[in-house]
Amino acid sequence: MANVLVIKAHPLTANESRSLTVLEAFVDSYKEKQPTDVIIVVDIFEEEIPEIDKALFEAWGDAASQKELSPEQIAKLTRFNELTEQFLNADKIVIANALWNLGIPSKLKAWIDTVVVNGKTFKYTENGPVGLVPGKKLLHIQSNGGEYGGSDPSAQYIKTIFNFMGVKEIQQIFVEAVDHHPEKAEEIIGLAKEKATNLAHTF
Repeated sequence: MANVLVIKAHPLTANESRSLTVLEAFVDSYKEKQPTDVIIVVDIFEEEIPEIDKALFEAWGDAASQKELSPEQIAKLTRFNELTEQFLNADKIVIANALWNLGIPSKLKAWIDTVVVNGKTFKYTENGPVGLVPGKKLLHIQSNGGEYGGSDPSAQYIKTIFNFMGVKEIQQIFVEAVDHHPEKAEEIIGLAKEKATNLAHTF
């Protein structure tokens, strides 16, 4: 039995979002083919995702100095650590997002910052940083208005940051060029859903 962590990184629904439409197809197929696995869905536009800001730095500093923490600081640190541990407990991660201005949504970056943690998912050594979670698998689903073939900054960043943590088994599904070829939208989305459905059998 595997733990699957699904990160929904789009504020709309599967009926409105191309990336979430493909994600839904993947999850439905995965549940059918691997029914004993545990799937946890985190909707980062609905759930609390702490950002690394001044308040969080102050909370970390106060905790390290063993100062009394405010309820707000405790809540922020607790939630941050919950997300880190949730990621550590996952065997497989699925991320679905749209390409926004050649980058990932800011909410997704905030979530990633909760899981890229020194001493837990990577460490520094004399020879440079070393990833600590090499056994995990990642599926990245992304919708792009144009066609980039994985060369866009968003797709490259996702691969780079997960490689940084030691994740080597990374697969990506792109829903591409719908805005350039709206007349082919149904075909493009259909092919991506088919790929996702088939991948769910072996992921």
